[in-house]
Amino acid sequence: MTKTQEIVGQQTVLECEEVCRWFGGLQALKGITLTVKEGEIFGLVGPNGSGKTTLVNAITGFYPPQQGAIRFLGEPINGLRPHRIAQKGIARTFQNVALFKGLSVLDNILLGRHIFMRPSSLASLFYWWWAQKEEVSHRVKVEEVIDLLQLESVRDQPVDVIPLGMQKRVELARALCAEPRFLVLDEPMAGMNQEEKEYMVRFILDARDAMGVTMLLIEHHMDVVTAICNRAVVLNNGEKIAEGPTREAINDPAVVAAYIGKTQDAA
Repeated sequence: MTKTQEIVGQQTVLECEEVCRWFGGLQALKGITLTVKEGEIFGLVGPNGSGKTTLVNAITGFYPPQQGAIRFLGEPINGLRPHRIAQKGIARTFQNVALFKGLSVLDNILLGRHIFMRPSSLASLFYWWWAQKEEVSHRVKVEEVIDLLQLESVRDQPVDVIPLGMQKRVELARALCAEPRFLVLDEPMAGMNQEEKEYMVRFILDARDAMGVTMLLIEHHMDVVTAICNRAVVLNNGEKIAEGPTREAINDPAVVAAYIGKTQDAA
């Protein structure tokens, strides 16, 4: 795997400030603060149950934070519904593949354009003059993403009959078709073998470089995190226990203790 290029800009794309989230009496996020710069692939790491997906759900509007602030390109997005956050330029993939079985690969990817579609009965009535032009423009973008992620060979197949590695790539393609400024990848390598992981790493880097997308990556495979992430934050039990350049963050003694129950010195 190839280390990501250092193309990080100065602009802050995403900022979380003292973000807290409770579920009943359980505090799932305990004052999480982080910033993601333009062009970064930023790692979000931690054991199962550490709060990673809860933080992502707070960012994308599924579970808004009850305390703290989340800003996207300097603008507060606390309390916005998920579709409004998507319209502002934030997209995501899911830990468990969330594709529409029975539909083709092409149709699943085309659904990523829904935030740009303006359906109406009038447009449908005058399809050949109005709606067809919009549909063609959407399909052009979809074909560009299909080419970028090398999905041509399966574009017309039902999505539920292709291998898991391909399904993960389709989900990435659908998210990219929303033309996001910021993309959250929730365990995109889960369930993949080594070859599939290497392909996905390459496509993530290609997407970042070709489309200028800043990314937040949740991943348990540390070889992937160290290969492509510029910086990382590590969570444990809802708290931030380490942050910094990726290798430094994941080698922090507190991180080693969180994963294996002892420090490096005690090993």
